[in-house]
Amino acid sequence: MKMIVGLGNIGKEYVLTRHNVGFMILDSFVKEFTLEKKFQAYVRIESIQGEKCIFVKPTTFMNLSGLSVAKISRYYDIDPDDILVIQDDMDLAFGRHKLKIDSSSGGHNGIKSIIDALGTTHFARLKIGISHDLKGDTIHYVLGNFSKDEMEFLIQHFSFYQEIIYFFIENGIEKTMNRYNSK
Repeated sequence: MKMIVGLGNIGKEYVLTRHNVGFMILDSFVKEFTLEKKFQAYVRIESIQGEKCIFVKPTTFMNLSGLSVAKISRYYDIDPDDILVIQDDMDLAFGRHKLKIDSSSGGHNGIKSIIDALGTTHFARLKIGISHDLKGDTIHYVLGNFSKDEMEFLIQHFSFYQEIIYFFIENGIEKTMNRYNSK
């Protein structure tokens, strides 16, 4: 079983924020979620190319995302190799992406929470670049909305991110990194 996790914050005020790009990409991939209170998440289970997959949007807010991810991975006995987390990354330029495994949180509190809850860094991440506003407050920046041009770019690239998710489900992280990471 594969688990695909989109990171973000619940609530109308966060819907179009930079920190919610993981939710946005997952929402473009999966149209209907069910709230599972026992997992503290919106989930959807589907079979994709014969592989059972659980799609997850934690409802714990970003900084406690690991609670939900750990509960689901334990309940379904999902190996960390089979987890892909979609996250925002301020250290990547807007419009860039990077696939990683076995890396630190890089200061991302949602990833730090997942690492702490799983007890490992050995899970895949699809990092979506949101750039970095060096002049302003980091929290204000990540909780700020994308510009109109940035949203148009993301919407135009949802199908590309969906392609990466499908490829991960079918082939795992190593082949996905080899195919989709820029040289």
